[in-house]
Amino acid sequence: MAGIVLFTSEPAAPTDVLPGLALLTLDVEVAPLTTSALAMNLDADTLILDGRRDLVSARSLCRAASGAMEAPPILLVLEEGGFAVVAVSWGATDTVLYSAPPAEIQARIRMMSDRAQAEARQESIDQSILAIGGLTIDSNAFMARAGDRQLNLTYKEFELLRYLAANPNKVISRDGLLQEVWGYDYFGGSRTVDVHVRRLRAKLGPEYESLISTVRNVGYRFDA
Repeated sequence: MAGIVLFTSEPAAPTDVLPGLALLTLDVEVAPLTTSALAMNLDADTLILDGRRDLVSARSLCRAASGAMEAPPILLVLEEGGFAVVAVSWGATDTVLYSAPPAEIQARIRMMSDRAQAEARQESIDQSILAIGGLTIDSNAFMARAGDRQLNLTYKEFELLRYLAANPNKVISRDGLLQEVWGYDYFGGSRTVDVHVRRLRAKLGPEYESLISTVRNVGYRFDA
């Protein structure tokens, strides 16, 4: 599902809740103000919750929606008196007066969407960067640093370092590293792993080479 879903406790059209929607070309579906309806619509682009008449249910749904994984932006519609009781802890992304003009409604929905997209991009960037043991490994930029020094790594050296660092304090066998870094279709022996670890340690230098420990007769461990 995409678009906008408006949750209300009344059998109402979207324009009954937000009259300003009448002058906007937005695709708005209506759903009951219940957790079961919310669960079926969490993949919408934007959620609008009608808090004009039933603030208790709107608050509960706000909290449930904001606590969900990858929750869409939530716009809470209020009457003037509702602004006195609404709180940040409710989890609404933004609030709007039910009588707001079309331009304000559209602007609030657009800004919520832009903010959500920016946060998603930042989260993606954050997840691609691993900082551990004094090393910084950026999977998107294919770059690794030891302290302030950029490491000149080959593709396999980078992948080997990234995999070890992503599994700190865990002993990984040579066969396991061959499968994860070189792939199941690689027919070389485990000696390849030893050679790459030796080269990787040399590039890490004296200060960081001890991060990769050898576990005798088993494999290697990244000591965080």
